[in-house]
Amino acid sequence: MAAEIQLRRCLNEEIKIRITGKNCYNPAMEKTGKEKTTEIVIPKRRLGRTGLDVTILGLGGEGILRTYGQEEKAERLINTALDLGINYMESARAYDGSEAYYGNSLKGRRSDVVLASKSHARDRAGAMAHLEETLRNMRTDYLDIWYVHDMRSEEDMEKVFGPGGAMEAFTQARDRGDVKYLGVTGHHDPVIIRRCLEEFDFDVVLIPVNPAEPSHKCFLEEVVPVAGAKDVGVVGMKVYLRGMIEAPKKLLFCYALTQPITTAAIGCDSADQLKENAEIASEFITLKYKEVKRFTEFISPYARELMYYKP
Repeated sequence: MAAEIQLRRCLNEEIKIRITGKNCYNPAMEKTGKEKTTEIVIPKRRLGRTGLDVTILGLGGEGILRTYGQEEKAERLINTALDLGINYMESARAYDGSEAYYGNSLKGRRSDVVLASKSHARDRAGAMAHLEETLRNMRTDYLDIWYVHDMRSEEDMEKVFGPGGAMEAFTQARDRGDVKYLGVTGHHDPVIIRRCLEEFDFDVVLIPVNPAEPSHKCFLEEVVPVAGAKDVGVVGMKVYLRGMIEAPKKLLFCYALTQPITTAAIGCDSADQLKENAEIASEFITLKYKEVKRFTEFISPYARELMYYKP
């Protein structure tokens, strides 16, 4: 596709970024997934009004976790994340066997994790049923964060916030201690997510964060001012753009975490892939304004193709 036209070469030759000490692209890292053998220590940041300190890399519920019948690989992935000190992990009722994988793998280690899941139900009864199933699958008696999942439209808002809507279940679950904090997610329309934050005092918001975003309906520009004013924790997704561009992961990760977010939730296909991400996170550096601007400009001609998640 057009978005892949030798972008790697352009980045390597043109953008001189302080990531490897030379250029942003390091062939050795690309091939082996590692460059050093030093201990991996992933920085933490405060997740807004929750007061929770979470690692800047979180484990998303997709990749190998959004499957069925992959128990051994999923358990290895989740326990590798725990061993690496990653303490933000998330799933969703819509993510196939993901919740059950967590339930099978977190035995005796539940307290080490900020555990989140999501419900895409728009009514009270549906959301409450989802929560019961989520807690059963995850083998826990509470969630740290429960998200209203994938808010897309005004119709969604009317259903969720209206009489008999899902928010009634969410607030009830929080009040009785089934969940500690409430969040909202979306990747279609940033205006809808901003309005959700204005409508209700959510604790956390999950939105796309990547260099294609500024070119069209940018979530950071629309959502972060409101989130910041209300001290809502911001979690990033779509950081790697599903691998649709051959830009170095380290550059994409540093771009995302240079933004005013707490962590990036990234799904993985294997434990080795997770280890690579963890090493990248452990070596995070804040990009300069001119570096962010230049990377965004390089991506801009292909941005609409890359944002596969927006209509």
